[in-house]
Amino acid sequence: MTRRWKGRARGTLGTRGAAAGPDPEGLALGNPGFPSNRAGACPKQPNPRLLPPPEMPLQVSDYTWQQTKTSVFISVPLRGVSVRDADVFCTENYLKVNFPPFLFEVFLCAPIDDENSKAKIGNDTIIFTLYKKEVAMWETLSLSGVDKEMMQRIREKSILQAQERAKEATEAKAAARREDQKYALNVMMQIEEEERKKIEDMKENERMKATKELEAWKECQRKAEEQKRIHREEKFCEQEKQIEDERKKLKHKSHTRISASRNLATKGRNSENIFLEKLKENSIPAPRSVGSIKINFTPRVFPTALRESQVAEEEEWLHKQAEARRALNTDIPELSDLKEEEKNPEWLKDKGNKLFATENYLAAINAYNLAIRLNNKIPLLYLNRAACHLKLKNLHKAIEDSSKFCRLTARLKEENLVFPCYHYHLHGTRIIDTTCCRQC
Repeated sequence: MTRRWKGRARGTLGTRGAAAGPDPEGLALGNPGFPSNRAGACPKQPNPRLLPPPEMPLQVSDYTWQQTKTSVFISVPLRGVSVRDADVFCTENYLKVNFPPFLFEVFLCAPIDDENSKAKIGNDTIIFTLYKKEVAMWETLSLSGVDKEMMQRIREKSILQAQERAKEATEAKAAARREDQKYALNVMMQIEEEERKKIEDMKENERMKATKELEAWKECQRKAEEQKRIHREEKFCEQEKQIEDERKKLKHKSHTRISASRNLATKGRNSENIFLEKLKENSIPAPRSVGSIKINFTPRVFPTALRESQVAEEEEWLHKQAEARRALNTDIPELSDLKEEEKNPEWLKDKGNKLFATENYLAAINAYNLAIRLNNKIPLLYLNRAACHLKLKNLHKAIEDSSKFCRLTARLKEENLVFPCYHYHLHGTRIIDTTCCRQC
C-alpha cells in the first residue's frame, strides 16, 4: 500500500506530490522593488515568454543506508527545510521524499512491505525503516541501469497502485461502516424485540390477572345465587309445610264435625266402624293401565266415502287409466339401454317436471319427448312440453303441443275418462292465447 509521510505529522499518510519550483510571478507580486508594485504605478501583466523557467528540484545524494536480512534503514537529511513541508510517498518498489527545493527519489532493487514500513521525521533528518518481503542481503539500494522512460513507468505504476489501494481501503472502510451500521441496527432491533416481548409479557400477565379476578367474581356471584336459590327453596318448603299443616288441621276439624254428626244420627252404632268405612270411601284408587286400540281403515283411491261411491264405475275408470299410462311402444331402439323404471312414461313425466323446476328446459323437453314416444295418449306430456317451449320462446311448437293437449282432453272428456280434464283444457287454452299474443 502506498505510504505518504508528511512532515506536519510523523508517521501519517500524505497526499502531496512533488513540489514545484518557486513562482516568479508570485515573487514579483510580493516584492515592492518591482516597478509594478510601486506607489502610483499602474499594474502591468507580465509576459509569459519573458518569465524565467521554474527551478528544477535538487536531487539529494548525501543519504546513508544500512541493511539487515530483513530490514533496510535509510537516513535522508532535510538540509534546513521545515519538516512541515516534507512530503513522503512510498510503494513496494519506489520511495520519494519531496521537501522543496530538494527531492529524494530511489527505485528500490527489491520489493518491500510498505504496509508495515515506518518513517520518523525529526532532528532535521528523515529515518526510514523498510521491511523486506524476501529475507536476503541487497547488493545495492536502487536499481542500476534505469533510464528515464523506465523511471516514468515505475512512477506511473506506483501511482496507479496507490490509487487502487486507496480505493480498496475506501471500499473496505465503507464496508466496515456498513457492517457497523448493520450490527447497530441488529442490536437496536434486538433491544426493541426484547422491549416488545417484555411489554407483551406484561400484557399477558395483566390479562391473566384480570381473567382470574373475573373468574373469582363469577364464582362469588354463582355462590351468592346458589345461596339465594337455597334460601328461596327453604322458604318455599316452609310455606308448603305451613299450608299442609293448615290443610290437615282443616281436614281434621271437618272429620271431627262429620263424625260427631254421624254419632248423633246412628245412636248406638259402633263409631269406630263408621270411621273406618269413611276412610275407605275417601281412599284414591290406583290409575288405570295404559292400553292401545288398533284401527284398520278401508283402503280408498278416491276421496269419497265408500257408502257414496260406485265401485264398478271406479274400477272401470282405474283400469282405463292404467291402460292409458302403460307404455305402448316398447320396441324403440333407444330404449334398449334403459332400466325398467325409466321405460315408464309416468317416471319420465316426473323427471321432466323436476328438470322444469330447475329451469333446465332442454333436458325436460327430451324427457317429455321420450315419454311421448312411449305413450302418446297422455295429455299432460304435451301440456308440460308446451310450457317448456313457451319458456324457450318456441311459440309455434308451444301452440302445436297445446292444440294436441286440447284435442286429447276434449276426447277424454267426452269419454268421461279424466275428472279434472276441464281445468287442464282451460290451462292449455291459456297457453295458446299467450303464444298468439306474443306472436302478434
